[in-house]
Amino acid sequence: MAKVNRVESRARRHKRVRAKVAGTAARPRLNIFRSLSHIYAQVIDDSQGVTLVSASTLDAELKTEMSGKKKSEQSKLVGIAVAKRALAAGIKAVIFDRGGYKYHGRVKAVADGAREGGLEF
Repeated sequence: MAKVNRVESRARRHKRVRAKVAGTAARPRLNIFRSLSHIYAQVIDDSQGVTLVSASTLDAELKTEMSGKKKSEQSKLVGIAVAKRALAAGIKAVIFDRGGYKYHGRVKAVADGAREGGLEF
């Protein structure tokens, strides 16, 4: 039996999701990338191919809030931060792109944080 490559499997799932999900200027795409130790969120306008706003666990302004918190709690803070930045940039509604990950755990925490921060999706 062939060994399953998790990275390739996620890339395949993400490609399948991206075939259906595309961000526009009116409703950009909220993309998630999850590594073992960090999580990144970007709001992307695919029609122009530009990142409008972003937030991650590596942001200097979020570092102080995140110390001593679990990864899922940190993810929620990233969701709230990306929502605040998006609202400041005039973005109210987004399309959620889970990036080939299950809508569970840290990915769900980012989505919940973004909704709590005022984004609609």
